[in-house]
Amino acid sequence: MVARLTEEQLAELRAIDSPTIANAIEPFEVRGRVQGYVGYDVRCLIPGLGTMLGYAVTCKGDSTTEGRKVERAHQQLYGAIFASPKPAIVVIQDDGRDIVHSCHAGEMMATTMKRCGAIGLITNGGLRDIHEVKALGGFHYYGAGLVVAHGNPLIYDVGAEVTISGVKIRPGDLLHGDENGITVIPEEIAAEVAAAAMKVRESEQKRLAEILSPDFLKQFERLSKYE
Repeated sequence: MVARLTEEQLAELRAIDSPTIANAIEPFEVRGRVQGYVGYDVRCLIPGLGTMLGYAVTCKGDSTTEGRKVERAHQQLYGAIFASPKPAIVVIQDDGRDIVHSCHAGEMMATTMKRCGAIGLITNGGLRDIHEVKALGGFHYYGAGLVVAHGNPLIYDVGAEVTISGVKIRPGDLLHGDENGITVIPEEIAAEVAAAAMKVRESEQKRLAEILSPDFLKQFERLSKYE
């Protein structure tokens, strides 16, 4: 479980875009360069809310298996959100037979999650009620896409390790996301990532200044003479 950061540390991370955070993690070499971030199969469905930063509250869901019955754990999920360190982010792994038709939350669940202290929801399956969830204000919504019906909705395995877009997420993992996608901030470097991100920004700004300088294109002019 990720060490809890101070409000000041969280604010520093929240002020940074997710691609810069992803770049800042790489030099620490605590994971592979093609690990720890969600792919484009999970996308931001409500853009314009800024950075989503919080601790994962995990579960699995199945809405596409006709007649399946399991011990529903919606109340257990809401309790886990309430008990979680804040800010909390719900992560639902689709566990059904037909992910294309899956739907793991809508207005009622999103409203309840927010009421219990969640700032957002991530799933590799479908979601719905996009206008109503937008109207909640400040609730991040990430999924594979929108689906009109909720099917046979089941929630279970609250607190289990889940896999979203090939990324393993444990309860309490620190997640950072924006319109570009989502990355997991590793526990062992969480307190150092913001400072590293500032160095990334400084380096990028220096390189951009070089690219935009009057002399930048001269190197290509010289090269073209030898073609």
